[in-house]
Amino acid sequence: MSVTLRVILLIGSLVSFFLCVKKIKQAKLKVENSITWMMGSFILILMSIFDKAVEWLATKLGFMASVNFVFFIIIVFLLIQVFIDNIRLSTLNEKIKNLNHYIALKENADEREKNNKE
Repeated sequence: MSVTLRVILLIGSLVSFFLCVKKIKQAKLKVENSITWMMGSFILILMSIFDKAVEWLATKLGFMASVNFVFFIIIVFLLIQVFIDNIRLSTLNEKIKNLNHYIALKENADEREKNNKE
C-alpha cells in the first residue's frame, strides 16, 4: 500500500471517528447508531498503521493488490451500514402504519360517540 493511500486512509478515519464522537457529545447522534461508523473507522486506522498485515492478508485472500482489499473492506462496511439502516427504516415504517391505524380507530370511535350523543 502506498504511503499516500495510508496517510489519506488514516486522516479520513480519524476525522470520521472524531466527527462521530463530536456528534454524540452534541446529542445529534445516538451511540447505538454510531457504533458501526466508529468500528469501521477503527478498522481503517489499524489497516493504515499495519500495512504489512493488510498486504499479507490481501495476498492470502487472493487480491491482486492490497488497495483492492482496502476498497473491499470499505464496501463491505458500507453494505453493512445500509442493511442496518434498512432494518431501522422497516421498523419505523411498521410503527407509522400502526400509529395510523390507531389514529383512524380513535377518530372512528370519537365520531361514533359524537353521533350517539346527538
